[in-house]
Amino acid sequence: MNGLTSTNSDVLLDTNVVIEHFRTANVNLLTHLQAGRALYMPLTVLGELYTGAYRGAQQARTLLQIQGFIKMVSIVRPGETTADHYGQIQAELAKSGTPIPQNDAWIAALAREHQLPVATRDAHFKVMEGVTVLDW
Repeated sequence: MNGLTSTNSDVLLDTNVVIEHFRTANVNLLTHLQAGRALYMPLTVLGELYTGAYRGAQQARTLLQIQGFIKMVSIVRPGETTADHYGQIQAELAKSGTPIPQNDAWIAALAREHQLPVATRDAHFKVMEGVTVLDW
């Protein structure tokens, strides 16, 4: 997504939304895919999905799901600007006494950098300034 400007309908996906899609064919996510909405997935989320696949009982099935899914989304990679946002987020959260998992801070940093809302089920994204949350 380097250098691209997002539109109002674009969304950054959190891991739990993708996992729910894999488990139940999440209707909300399918609707957005079929509507032509641009869906972005952080590289961090891809790493979390692969971790779950390699640790899970249905490794081959989950790896196939991941391979199919990444054909329908754009992978967003962190860069130097992302790292700056990550540092700001971690400092803000430390000051407020509300730490979150580091991977989620990276996801939030990408959301801030690219001004994308995060589709998630994790409430802790809501405590971060400059991050819009979509409850999927």
